[in-house]
Amino acid sequence: MTMRNSPLITAAALDAASGTESLWSGAGRRRSTLRVLDVRWKLGGPPGAGEFAKGHIPGAVYVDLDTELAGHGAPTDGRHPLPDIDAFQASARRWGVNAGDSVVVYDDVSGTSAARLWWLLRHAGFADVRVLDGGLAAWVAFGGGLDTGSSVMVPGTVQLAYGSLPTLDADAAAALPANGVLLDARAGERFRGEVEPIDPRAGHIPGAVSAPTADTIGPDGRMLSPEQLAARFAELGVTAGTPAGVYCGSGVTAAHAALAMEAAGLPMPALYPGSFSAWSNDPARPVAVGAA
Repeated sequence: MTMRNSPLITAAALDAASGTESLWSGAGRRRSTLRVLDVRWKLGGPPGAGEFAKGHIPGAVYVDLDTELAGHGAPTDGRHPLPDIDAFQASARRWGVNAGDSVVVYDDVSGTSAARLWWLLRHAGFADVRVLDGGLAAWVAFGGGLDTGSSVMVPGTVQLAYGSLPTLDADAAAALPANGVLLDARAGERFRGEVEPIDPRAGHIPGAVSAPTADTIGPDGRMLSPEQLAARFAELGVTAGTPAGVYCGSGVTAAHAALAMEAAGLPMPALYPGSFSAWSNDPARPVAVGAA
């Protein structure tokens, strides 16, 4: 079973791909190559593990964003630097992932945290991964059941290596607006410097364009249609031939912006993993404020 082309999957398609009763055996042991990973996380909590225990898609494995999808470093590395590849590979194997598997990731915030795992797996060379469009709410609305037990996974053997997706460092992010478009996926008030709840300086990278990723999500919590997404990015100056980069506060929401661009049929943008948390911790980097 493979699931390609769109980076998104609907709840109905996930149900059809899995066939819950045939996919799982007695002790939660998996009999198929479909892997479902729960990436519930919110800045400031509550902890996702507690939400997972209250109910999750049957057979899903919980993934901790702070410990498994991020590393640790100096403030100038950002709040969520990329995890070491060996550590990330060990985590993926713990989740039961093997080469040739199909992976579906989801959360309860319209994909804005699950996209981090989608992007990391893609960057590490694992192509067959999708984000559940609308997340857990879409699954429940579809009529999908929830489980409160833990799945016993056979450790996987997947081999991962970073380098499959384009990335930016601080110098490249600073230079990109001269010949392309650098999108800031944070809320508009943070871009303008009106508020800054967590990073040391308020504002944005000079030359960046405000592109809140929340604007790519419809009122039902699902991603806008490809046509709507393409029109939105065109208004921001991004078309198929535009060199584009994305960043946010710590590199998490930026992955959702990349997801939206691919869902729109646009090339994958370069992602700045350190994002504004890394940039604003470096006093040598200028910060701009205002809407322009």
